[in-house]
Amino acid sequence: MSNTNRRNVLVKLTYAGVVVGVAGMGHAAFAAGKVKPSASSALLVVDVQNCFVTGGTLPVKGGEEVVPVINKLAASFENVVVTQDWHTQGHASFASAHPGEKPFGMKKMPYGNQVLWPDHCIQGTDDAALHKDLKVPSAQLIVRKGYHPKVDSYSAFMEADGKTPTGLGGYLKQRGIKTVYVTGLATDFCVAWTALDARKMGFEAFVIEDATRAIDLNGSLAAAWKSMSAKGVKRIQSADLV
Repeated sequence: MSNTNRRNVLVKLTYAGVVVGVAGMGHAAFAAGKVKPSASSALLVVDVQNCFVTGGTLPVKGGEEVVPVINKLAASFENVVVTQDWHTQGHASFASAHPGEKPFGMKKMPYGNQVLWPDHCIQGTDDAALHKDLKVPSAQLIVRKGYHPKVDSYSAFMEADGKTPTGLGGYLKQRGIKTVYVTGLATDFCVAWTALDARKMGFEAFVIEDATRAIDLNGSLAAAWKSMSAKGVKRIQSADLV
């Protein structure tokens, strides 16, 4: 598969059925003025792991640059949750699990179309570890996702089958959390899916743009922002928090 075709597959797979009808909307859902996290707010730190930064098995360009921003943000939150991609050896989302398939191809799975990724974030490996400079001592919970061998997971709330919850939604609601601020990697994949699922579950959702980095494959970042805007996700910068 050519690079162009690969990019088109990723964009179509990720946002199929989400951006229909939102073309031309632009980035409408922005926060107005300063926002202050409260006791009913939580900072979600998505997949800031060695596999997604420079030198990792599936690096996001500039991924490590989110670390100091997130470290500073964490001091403003009473509630912090961290996620980790946490795959089994031979995970169904890996191209290596399918003889003859190559990374970034697409395969029909029982739960839908699946991008076949390079092996990454395998349980217990250094590649799957949180970035060594990430300092969020106030984090109360680490949510590991993608550990079911037969199904992938981008969102912190729901596996890719759309029906298997991670438990994060119930955890946050039981603790009285009403608003989530999403940071981490990558903006146009796991961050966007997390923010969109947060809205589906009734949370107010902000994405802190400068605390994320994107893959941005042939328009996937713009598609992600359109999708999030259409669902009421607010786009802010770390400087917008007080």
